[in-house]
Amino acid sequence: MTDALLIIEDEPLFGGELAYHYRREGWEVVHVRDLAQARALLKARQPDPLVVLSDMSLPDGNALDLLQSAREGGPAAEWVFLTGYGGVADSVRALRLGAYDFLEKPCDLTRLDLVVAGAARSARAQRRLQDEAAERNRRFPVDAFVGSSEAAQRVRDMLGRLAQVPFSALLLSGETGTGKGLAARILHHSGARRAGPLVEINCAALPRELLESELFGVEPGAFTGAKGRRRGLFEQAHGGTLFLDEIGELSLDLQAKLLKVIEDRCLRRLGGSGEIQVDLQIVAASNRNLSEQVREGKFRADLFHRLGVFTLELPPLRSRMEDVADLVPLFVAEFNAKAAKSVRTVPETVWERLRAYPWPGNVRELRNVVERCVLLADSELFPARWLQLEAEPAVAAATSADRSGREGLWLPLDGSVTLDDMDRFIIKSALGRAHDNVTAAARLLGTTRQTLRYRVQKYGLKSDD
Repeated sequence: MTDALLIIEDEPLFGGELAYHYRREGWEVVHVRDLAQARALLKARQPDPLVVLSDMSLPDGNALDLLQSAREGGPAAEWVFLTGYGGVADSVRALRLGAYDFLEKPCDLTRLDLVVAGAARSARAQRRLQDEAAERNRRFPVDAFVGSSEAAQRVRDMLGRLAQVPFSALLLSGETGTGKGLAARILHHSGARRAGPLVEINCAALPRELLESELFGVEPGAFTGAKGRRRGLFEQAHGGTLFLDEIGELSLDLQAKLLKVIEDRCLRRLGGSGEIQVDLQIVAASNRNLSEQVREGKFRADLFHRLGVFTLELPPLRSRMEDVADLVPLFVAEFNAKAAKSVRTVPETVWERLRAYPWPGNVRELRNVVERCVLLADSELFPARWLQLEAEPAVAAATSADRSGREGLWLPLDGSVTLDDMDRFIIKSALGRAHDNVTAAARLLGTTRQTLRYRVQKYGLKSDD
């Protein structure tokens, strides 16, 4: 496809010479003589110029005003200005508005060719970045949080609301594998800061000394081995979003520094004396109960309340088991494409096992299981042999009776079953014997209806409550 060049020049002879020259160079050239025609072409994007070569002063105004309005939207184009009597003020304003170059007439054609070629390379690079950002935005819409359950719909509704407000900090909570990273990417790519960078860091993956330098940056000589200046993640996220995963792992002194950045919008590099202004939004996530950590003195109360202005809790997969039917085909299609497989059919026996498993690792564990099965599949049938749901057969405990004839349950005590799995199986068995009546099941277990109802919701069990 031929690149387009828009020439805005009111002198017919000079403009015609430029148009003739650049057509011979392989450009699609459009020549107009005033700002009104240029404004109409840019608005309609017919053509969509890669480079604009413009006179500064035109019969109906200053071309800098058109540049200012053109910068507000549309694909990136580089502007090169030519003028016979431009002043310092105009050249300074042109560069501040993002003009690529400012040349005085008469201009050597060889030099002009070099400038136009450089402007074209710059515009192509900017458009590639815009296309990549648009692709990321398409990958992470609000609907990327998949699920038809009521819990998933509530999360999507909240994500849509949060993406529309200019929050400074937000807290995501939930168990490991529930999709906190996905929620952070949705909030960034669907929000007002989607044009800026998204910088992610796992606070549990780095030691405290290294984490501080990663977050705030380093000046030369700040410590032994610090030979050069390095921008921290806060600076790198300027204009965008910083995602702090596992924020509960931050030490108390780093929590204090983080609170200062959120409140004052400035930071100081390690070993630095001056403060640096930053403009960003912070999304923090933790699989720990931060309110409990506040009570234990392990997390600062002021930071918790500052982050908790907006809080979104992501539900575990066991509390929205109906979403397994939505997630599995999605993961199958993903890994079919990655591994050139053609898995099409999931047998009913596999669905039963998937729905019966408690998924302690949540959506991440489900995705890993589907990946293993698809990669090892030999046909279009989803292979049940590679599910390897270790806790599943162990929890399928049998009923038994003691010598007095009273019925009970048998559970293995060899370490193969977790306490939560035992708890879930006991409650599920009691509900089955009570025909899913919570009150009757609570009576069988010797507990209260409220306690049992909480555990039924926790494990995603069905009842007639």
